[in-house]
Amino acid sequence: MANYISHMMNRHSADTTTQYLAVPGGNIAFDERGTGPLILLVPGMGDLRSTYRFLAPALAATGYRVVSTDLRGHGDSDANFPSYGDVATASDISALLRHLDAPAVVVGNSMGAGAAVITAAETPELVAGLVLVGPFVREPASANPLMKLVMRILMARPWAAGVWKAYLPKLYAGARPSDFAEYRDAVIAALKRPGYARAFSLTTRTDHVAAGESVAAITIPTLVVMGDKDPDFPDPKVEADWISSTLGGTTVMIEDAGHYPQSQQPEQTAAAILDFLGATGHRA
Repeated sequence: MANYISHMMNRHSADTTTQYLAVPGGNIAFDERGTGPLILLVPGMGDLRSTYRFLAPALAATGYRVVSTDLRGHGDSDANFPSYGDVATASDISALLRHLDAPAVVVGNSMGAGAAVITAAETPELVAGLVLVGPFVREPASANPLMKLVMRILMARPWAAGVWKAYLPKLYAGARPSDFAEYRDAVIAALKRPGYARAFSLTTRTDHVAAGESVAAITIPTLVVMGDKDPDFPDPKVEADWISSTLGGTTVMIEDAGHYPQSQQPEQTAAAILDFLGATGHRA
């Protein structure tokens, strides 16, 4: 089982080696493939960097240097950090971009999108553009304190893995990747390792206030990619259009996809990103 988990966590990067960057509090894992202009891929909460297992090779094959990273407390990154969430992730993104020594287009999914917005606002010299996939960049208008409390209880350590395993299929509304069952098993197995359920539980407590406060400072090219069936938003297109109009960007809706267009519809998603890169001058 351990070998299988390792294989799944690095499946998208079979010809790469996991690398580690020391940041305050622990190590962040990442891998790299290709040469050319830099693209950094950041997953969302509860996910692995291999969520980009289809997208990363496609982008690298067209002439880009593609780096995929695990969130702190996820995947191959350490799980002993003192803090988690949007702001902490943004600090890790900035540190990684400085280490990579090149400005990047940052592709962020879900919570990773909010962290990418904070990074672009705080360290604009490091970010050449943003691709926000199924993005949380503001607090939901309908946020219910009682539901937040219920979610915190459900995502507590004793049952976090079981709850997340049951909930993931809902987030994959629409088409699912052919390896969905295997990938979900790898996500849950990674979560069950010592210390990782605690890190995940703490990550679920993040808010998107800092991301919402950062959007006004964004002046770089931005693409919003949203699955047309994303269950995290009452109306995915309305949310996507609000984000893109607020940031002066554009929206691409991905058909038959939920919260993870990068793995549910990788061809559509890659085409949208490559068109955006070509239009903004971050060309291979």
